[in-house]
Amino acid sequence: MSKIFAIGDIHGCHRQLVALLGRLPLDRAEDTLVFLGDYINRGPDSRRVLDTLIGLQRNCRRAVFLKGNHEQALLDYDPDSGPSGLSLLRAMGIEATAESYGVPLGRLADLSCMPPEHQQFLFDLRLNFTCDGFFFTHADFDPAPPATTVATIDETPRQRMRRRQAEARLLISRRLGREENLQPPPPWTVIFGHLTHATPLVRPDRIGIDTGAVYGNLLTAVQLPQRIFYHA
Repeated sequence: MSKIFAIGDIHGCHRQLVALLGRLPLDRAEDTLVFLGDYINRGPDSRRVLDTLIGLQRNCRRAVFLKGNHEQALLDYDPDSGPSGLSLLRAMGIEATAESYGVPLGRLADLSCMPPEHQQFLFDLRLNFTCDGFFFTHADFDPAPPATTVATIDETPRQRMRRRQAEARLLISRRLGREENLQPPPPWTVIFGHLTHATPLVRPDRIGIDTGAVYGNLLTAVQLPQRIFYHA
């Protein structure tokens, strides 16, 4: 039977990406391979990451590439927006991406420093993907978020998690399209990245696989429906 693999946030960690791909029992002709977004920024090799993903796009028949908020922020950047837009990109580690292309930060504004195939790859990224009872999206969302997302000094760990989920939902709905496009058809299981956990977050109805590769932790993939995890 064909398998489904999903890979979490890469953020320029090319070495780990290559190592992880080498550990997957992947049939490139039959299996589905889903990348959850955030391929660029913070890590040292964003350009090489995109090269590798584009290569997979060509020789893995069922590869799917979703858009993360880091890709969306780059596509949205307008040099005429003033310092606020540039400050957001800097906070997201965009300078590492510019360095990987060997250009100053300003050259990323219209993507002209990128090869045409890199530009097209970013433009073609999908918002979500459904397959065999799984709903893949970059960021998790809580179907019943709290009324406020303001942090409080005495919030519990559970409250903090729900606040972060609500913030992620707002971020994705604003940046990645209309919110109804991001609702999974229940009772499907949500597979997501974006929110960093030291180990995969596993619940009956959702699995989070951003394990913070760019922060010195592991890059994670999950094989579905078996819920087998691979790391590099």
